[in-house]
Amino acid sequence: MSSETLERIARNKNVARAAARQLSMEQLNKLAEVIGEVIEQKQEEDKKRQEEEALKERKLAEIREAINDAGLSLDDLVSEQPKRRRGRPPKNANKS
Repeated sequence: MSSETLERIARNKNVARAAARQLSMEQLNKLAEVIGEVIEQKQEEDKKRQEEEALKERKLAEIREAINDAGLSLDDLVSEQPKRRRGRPPKNANKS
């Protein structure tokens, strides 16, 4: 089953019912079990990601506070912003 089919089933209850009619009760129960496990795993991953982001934000706040306490600014730490090159170099740039 393709991801497009799964998306169609997830978006429309009637499509899901039509797909479910093709399965036996045993298959439907197994599908429900598998989907429950997938949902639980996804929730755990989301929770872990949110915790990591919160930790990162706390560390950033601590660093900013330390910089301010030291009487510094971000400009003091980075003397000059690196210049960015845009696009591809010319084809004949390396030929002399």
